[in-house]
Amino acid sequence: MGLLSLAIWMPIAFGVVLLALGRDEQAGVVRWLALIGALASFLITLPLYANFRLDTAAMQFVEHRVWFDRFNVNYHLGVDGISLWFVLLTAFINVIVVIAGWEVITRRVNQYMGAFLILSGLMIGVFTALDGMLFYVFFEATLIPMYLIIGIWGGPKKIYAAFKFFLYTLLGSLLMLVALIYLYVKSGGSFDIATWQALPLSGSAQSLLFFAFLAAFAVKVPMWPVHTWLPDVHVEAPTGGSAVLAAIMLKLGAYGFLRFSLPVTPDASREWAWLMIALSVVAVIYVGLVAMVQRDMKKLVAYSSVAHMGFVTLGFFIFNDLGVSGALVQMIGHGFVSAAMFLCIGVLYDRVHSREIASYGGVVNTMPRFTAFAMLFAMANAGLPGTAGFVGEWMVILAAVKANFWLGLAAATSLILGAAYTLWMFKRVYFGDVANEDVRALKDIDAREFLTLALLAVAVLWMGLYPKPITDVMNVSVAELLRHVAMSKLQ
Repeated sequence: MGLLSLAIWMPIAFGVVLLALGRDEQAGVVRWLALIGALASFLITLPLYANFRLDTAAMQFVEHRVWFDRFNVNYHLGVDGISLWFVLLTAFINVIVVIAGWEVITRRVNQYMGAFLILSGLMIGVFTALDGMLFYVFFEATLIPMYLIIGIWGGPKKIYAAFKFFLYTLLGSLLMLVALIYLYVKSGGSFDIATWQALPLSGSAQSLLFFAFLAAFAVKVPMWPVHTWLPDVHVEAPTGGSAVLAAIMLKLGAYGFLRFSLPVTPDASREWAWLMIALSVVAVIYVGLVAMVQRDMKKLVAYSSVAHMGFVTLGFFIFNDLGVSGALVQMIGHGFVSAAMFLCIGVLYDRVHSREIASYGGVVNTMPRFTAFAMLFAMANAGLPGTAGFVGEWMVILAAVKANFWLGLAAATSLILGAAYTLWMFKRVYFGDVANEDVRALKDIDAREFLTLALLAVAVLWMGLYPKPITDVMNVSVAELLRHVAMSKLQ
């Protein structure tokens, strides 16, 4: 079994074992077994980076086995400079989520930990699948454990939020399935994604395929105006669910644009780039303004995620090296920062059981160590230079200015808006005098919480101060993708 198969199936195997441990009396064993599984799965991904070749855009660590011979469906895996870091990010965030839920989850611990481990393996499957049907299976399978995480351990409206999440993402994906079947027939019976990327297609066929993929990926990102499911889901999801949703699951849709929309339908992508850029700018500006009026901390960060992901789609459809690379860096940086923001909210919620900004005030007086971490992550969310939140946004803004000055100026407003809503929330929650008895009774973070936030703090600062390892990995693959997109495939 290759490294990629181990990265996929080891967490899934640990998750299945945890599901078999069905009593909460075994919670201690379950937690340690989940941590061992998450750490082992993360360690398996490290040789992928250590042995990755930077001088080629070809897929590496390729695995290929026949799955369904009759329909030419294959178990085909591989990573390139575009997908490698998402595999590592997924495995890393899984470790963080297991540690973060160590004491917080007290009922059905085995199911909670098992669901996250299984979800981690399925998401890595999405990032490594080179067969269209295998991609679709992994892409849709991720809905199941997340649906259960929201529906079982969520808030008062968890069932409503779980159904909304499931229906929005499933309905969008049905059109993608039609597109995959069309490509299968057009290619003479192949689900190989590389074969699809070489297919000559008419302009009308490309446009129809482009919008079919858009229906699936735009909902997943989510792009404006199909973003309305995200705030409700974040509010009701448990802290770990919100962290994984923002850090990884939103990236599945954006990743789909790079694997399908741009290379399979390059002419349609260029033709409809104006629409994608317009929707992205609306997300950056309008959704940022919406975030400023939120009273719920989770909703504010959820809308912030939509605005930050607007940079990703903007960078993709500018069609230059700096834009696409910046969008990829933004995805990785947002993965660290958004997970940290939601975990900080979770720390407060576990103590006060409120997400309302008005319920807090003066937290720095009772939780100084925690406030130091929270300030770092808030600054990163606002795009402070030297943090992971700055690098990708700055690259995309530079790319936008290179393409059109006014487009770059519109994109740059997000830095102002991001600082406004993030610092407004931080001031209200953390600074000033102690606002009430709940805040006065707060205890600072313990060793487990400190470890969780410290790991994310190191990641945020490391990426902000030294992003070169990340950009070096993706450079050749991004250049090859843009070369492919520049070539017309019209019949």
